[in-house]
Amino acid sequence: MSMTEKVAYLKGLADGMELGEGKNEKLLKAIIDTLGEMAETVDDIDGDLDAFCEQLDAVDEDLAELEEVFYDDDIDYDDDYDFDDDFEYEDGLYDVECPSCGEVITVDEEILEEGGIECPACGENLEFDFEYDEDEEE
Repeated sequence: MSMTEKVAYLKGLADGMELGEGKNEKLLKAIIDTLGEMAETVDDIDGDLDAFCEQLDAVDEDLAELEEVFYDDDIDYDDDYDFDDDFEYEDGLYDVECPSCGEVITVDEEILEEGGIECPACGENLEFDFEYDEDEEE
C-alpha cells in the first residue's frame, strides 16, 4: 500500500467517524490533511527518482561503451610506437636491414653500443647511431 493510499484510508476512517468541530477533531483533520500533502510530495519524489535512475542507467551503459572503445585491453600500445625506421625492437634484439644487399641481421644492444658490424652476407660495414632520448619515454 502506498503512502497516498494509507492517508486516504485514514481520511475515510475520520469521515466515517463523523468527527465534529471540537478541538480534538480539528487537530485530527489537520494531521490527516498534512499527511495527505506529504504523501503526494513523496509520490512525486518517487516518480522523479525513478526517472533519474533510468537516465543514470542509460548514461552508465553509454559510458561502458566508450570505455570499451578508449580503454580496450586488447590494444598493444607498443605496436603503435615507432622506435626507428631501421630498427624493429623485440625482446632486447633489433632487426637491421643491410642497405646494400637487403639482408636482415639481428643484433643486440651490445652490438649497437659498439657502433657497427660487418654484414655477413655482403661484407658492407654497417654503422649504428643509436641514441636513447629520455624525453620520448615521458
